[in-house]
Amino acid sequence: MQTTAGVMADIPETNMRKTIGAGAHAPHAPDPGILARGYRKATWRLIPFIFVCYLFNYLDRVNVGFAKLEMLDALGMSEIVYGTGAGIFFLGYVASGVPSNLILHKLGARRWIAIMMVLWGGLSAAMMTVGGPTAFYVLRFLTGVAEAGFFPGIVFYLTNWFPTQRRGQVMALFMSAIPVSGVVGGPLSGWMLSHFSAGQGGLAGWQWLFLLQGLPTVLLGIAVLFLLSDGLHQAPWLHADEKRAMQAALDADEQARRASAHAVHSFASVLRNGHVWMLGAIYFSIQMGVYAINFWLPSIIKGLGVGSPTTVGWLSAIPYLFAGVFMVLAGRSADARRERRWHVAGPMLLGLAGLVLAANFSGSIVVVMAGLILATMGALAALSMFWPLPAAFLGSAAAAGGLALINSLGQVAGFVSPMLVGWIKQATGSTDVALYILSSVMLVGAALVLRIPGRLVNR
Repeated sequence: MQTTAGVMADIPETNMRKTIGAGAHAPHAPDPGILARGYRKATWRLIPFIFVCYLFNYLDRVNVGFAKLEMLDALGMSEIVYGTGAGIFFLGYVASGVPSNLILHKLGARRWIAIMMVLWGGLSAAMMTVGGPTAFYVLRFLTGVAEAGFFPGIVFYLTNWFPTQRRGQVMALFMSAIPVSGVVGGPLSGWMLSHFSAGQGGLAGWQWLFLLQGLPTVLLGIAVLFLLSDGLHQAPWLHADEKRAMQAALDADEQARRASAHAVHSFASVLRNGHVWMLGAIYFSIQMGVYAINFWLPSIIKGLGVGSPTTVGWLSAIPYLFAGVFMVLAGRSADARRERRWHVAGPMLLGLAGLVLAANFSGSIVVVMAGLILATMGALAALSMFWPLPAAFLGSAAAAGGLALINSLGQVAGFVSPMLVGWIKQATGSTDVALYILSSVMLVGAALVLRIPGRLVNR
């Protein structure tokens, strides 16, 4: 279906543009009706499938939080071993992020995303074979290596379809897979643990959990080869006039970026740019809150006296349900107002307030759930609203490496956050102190967001 994809991926960008419309030059002012039709097609064709892929990406990454409810006792592992294993995933992820995205840029998004999904799906399913800490650490590390290029690769992939002005809502739709994974994954994981608790087929419930959530990712990876196009140039479902209009919009976006004195146009410039490193620190602060919620939400709820895994699963879904709605609304607001900074800083402050609330009233299930809802809404909305910031000033040549670098810096939180929470919980018997520390980190991150010049990102 994509027989020319490999060839087209190696053709210089300027030559690819000439192929659209039999060599016609992209119009300077694309017809709004044609452009809207093209974007509508691209959104419906790409986003639902990418959404499903990211949903399983997130399930495979954080389902260890539910497996923990049985796995630790079954294997005799401590909270610190769990926190280290949950976090060591991100050592592999961070080490491989930039190289993986640079390979994607050369090989083509469709083929590299397919390879990554088959690999990490298989490794995630292989977690069912873990018998002790060493195997747990090794498989988590290798899964991180396999997943490293997926998210920044998808962000880069979408920049080849949608200009800056449309990315807030597109990113929110795509990243709403995170809360949906919580809404679906929480009850599903809880049901799996309960249903397979008797050890059907000689496997424990936590083993079935890894197997049944890993294998679909392998199938989705194969489907990527048939359902995704490497870019609008290879999309047979777009008409020539739609391709010309969409390319003209991308060209205008790139020209505006090049005209900016603050734009970055090479990976070498990325490494020297202070705003890029500041964005990495901001993303780290957001992810500190996100991963604390993802890996410890089931344990926090269980600690409130909820005994049934199924009930824990359903209660875990509630914060993600609210967060999904809030993310989409925030994305629409950011695009409509052409304002980016407060749409990141505001949700971060909301997440901070939620974490403090959950820590201060740890004896009340109602208040703690309210705090967890606010924390999840804020952290996940900030996560999706963050990515239009770097995409606004990273030129096309710098985007692949720049986005991967920022993502890798932020993902260090994936190692620090769960290990920190695990260590504090084992030392104090509570997650309250950890929640205070994480809220402080998010406060610093919100302050850094507001130091980014508005003229750099508000497009």
